[in-house]
Amino acid sequence: MQKLEKLQEILNGMGSVLVAYSGGVDSAFVAKVAFDLLGDRAVAVTALSPSFPSYEVADLHHVAKGIGIKHLTVETKELENPDYRANRGDRCYFCKSELYQYLIPKAKELGIQVIVNGTNVDDLSDIRPGLKAAQDYQIRSPLVEAGLTKVEIRALSRELGLSTAEKPALACLSSRFPVGTEVTPERLRRIDNIESGLSELGFKVFRARFHEPIVRIELGQDELARLLVSEVREKVDQLCRESGFAHATIDLAPLLR
Repeated sequence: MQKLEKLQEILNGMGSVLVAYSGGVDSAFVAKVAFDLLGDRAVAVTALSPSFPSYEVADLHHVAKGIGIKHLTVETKELENPDYRANRGDRCYFCKSELYQYLIPKAKELGIQVIVNGTNVDDLSDIRPGLKAAQDYQIRSPLVEAGLTKVEIRALSRELGLSTAEKPALACLSSRFPVGTEVTPERLRRIDNIESGLSELGFKVFRARFHEPIVRIELGQDELARLLVSEVREKVDQLCRESGFAHATIDLAPLLR
C-alpha cells in the first residue's frame, strides 16, 4: 500500500479529527488530507501566543482557507509557566502540554473523536520533549503511523497543490534562545520584530538568534549574498539595533530549509 493511501486509511478510520495546525508543511498536509476525506468532520486549530511568529499568521489563515477546512485559533498561556520560561531543554514539553490541554476540551465541544498532530518520521530521530507530551495526552501522529518522511510530505504536498510544499521549516520563536536563557514576552517581541522585518525585506529562509547583547542572523544559502548590497545590510543592521541589540552578526553557515 502506498503511504498516502495508508495515511488516508488511518485518518478515515478515526471518523473525525482535530488537527493541531501551525500552517507549516506537515500540519497543512495533514489538514488537507483530512479535510478531503472527512469534510466537516475535520477541524484545524492553531495556538497563538507571543512565541508564534506574527508574520506567519496571515499565511496560515490563507492556507487553511485554500484547503477549505474549518479553522479556529486559541490563545495559549505557556509563558505563564515558569518551567517553560526557564528554557532548560524541555521547554517544548510544557508548550505542547499547554496546547493539548486546550485542544482536548475543544474536541469534546465539537464532538470530535481524535486529536492529531503533524509529527513525521524524521522527527523521531531528534530528542523532542514535545513528543512525550503527545504520548501523555494520547495525541495521534498519523504521518508517523503512515511512515512518511519530510521529503515525502513535500513531494505529496506538491501533488496536492499545497503552497506549503516549498515552505521553509517553521519553528516557534522560543527556539531562537540558547538553552538556559530565559524566554520572556519582551525578548520574544524583539526577535519577532527582527524576523518580521526580514520577511518584509523579502528574505524567505531566516532565523534571528538571541545572544544578548548580540543577535545572530541566519539566512538561507541563496540569500546570504543579498547582504553584500550595502542598502540591504544597513536596513538589517538598523532593524536589529531598533530591536534593542548592540550588535548584529551574520552566521556564515547557511540555514537549511
